Amino acid sequence: MSNQTSTDPIADMLTRIRNAVAVNKYIVNLPHSKIKEAVAKLLVENNFIDSLKVEGDKISKTLILTLNSERNNARITEISKISRPGRRTYVNFKEIPVVKQGRGIVIISTSKGVMTGDQARKEHVGGELICQVY
Repeated sequence: MSNQTSTDPIADMLTRIRNAVAVNKYIVNLPHSKIKEAVAKLLVENNFIDSLKVEGDKISKTLILTLNSERNNARITEISKISRPGRRTYVNFKEIPVVKQGRGIVIISTSKGVMTGDQARKEHVGGELICQVY
């Protein structure tokens, strides 16, 4: 595996989670960034993954995501990126999509921070659609 930095770190994070779910791994390690940590916190809060841990300090921080316990199946059925580096997708709060009749979540980057589509609707803020999970 090459150790070059991805042009889209969130897409890289989602791919690592998707691959781990596919092979029934329950722990994912990835390089830390504030936005990845914010997305992971939302996945924990919405019960898609079990826990998030940040290890290391300053430049060598690592995010450790525990997707599920060893005996349980992952709760993520699908996780996909919406906005891409070449084609960003922005919406106002009235246009925020609902995922799978509300069973899933959409994660959106707003001026008030990274939040779920439901939170953004309540706050009346739009922003960039990052990904959807269910």
